[in-house]
Amino acid sequence: VQNIINLKKQVPDNVKIVAVSKTQPAEEILKVYGTGHKIFGENRVQELLYKKERLPSDIEWHFIGRLQTNKVKSLLPHVVMIHSADSYRLITVINREAEKQNLLAKCLIQFHIAREETKSGFSLDEAEAMLQSADFTNIKNIVFCGVMGMATLTDDMNMVRNEFRTLREYFTILREKYFSRNPEFREISMGMSGDYEIAVEEGSTIIRVG
Repeated sequence: VQNIINLKKQVPDNVKIVAVSKTQPAEEILKVYGTGHKIFGENRVQELLYKKERLPSDIEWHFIGRLQTNKVKSLLPHVVMIHSADSYRLITVINREAEKQNLLAKCLIQFHIAREETKSGFSLDEAEAMLQSADFTNIKNIVFCGVMGMATLTDDMNMVRNEFRTLREYFTILREKYFSRNPEFREISMGMSGDYEIAVEEGSTIIRVG
């Protein structure tokens, strides 16, 4: 709880803090909620749905984990934003399910900026190929709100800073070339508990901290 209170004093007002509540029991989330904080992030669909049923209805839930296509249908009505749209296949499934449910899904395009192969996401070439493809014009039920990326887990903060800088560059390229008429495309979700200060310096608008 104190972490979130301290963070709010440290980061600029234009930076959203997503409190990562995965594995945290409802009573711990309620303590943070009691300070006035209402944005929480989960990385498992079942856990998010379980907590959403039991916690105040004005909590803004963000999905920040790797999303399996077979879980999209049950997740969509319950989240404000999906941070991890990491493949064209997943984006087409989100779009199809959003259309069936008659809603607009807010998503961030996840980029692979880290050295680790285990992390998922687009390369810039892959994202541009998707955005330029004829099929992409069929994506009508997703509002793309920006980009997301995770830096390499390392003590080398210069490497981390360069990776965040790269994501910021990708955001700028996409906004200018593909989303110049979309005022919603304004978020850069980068920075977690160990590196959020650098992320904010490099232009992050959303940090995910636990």
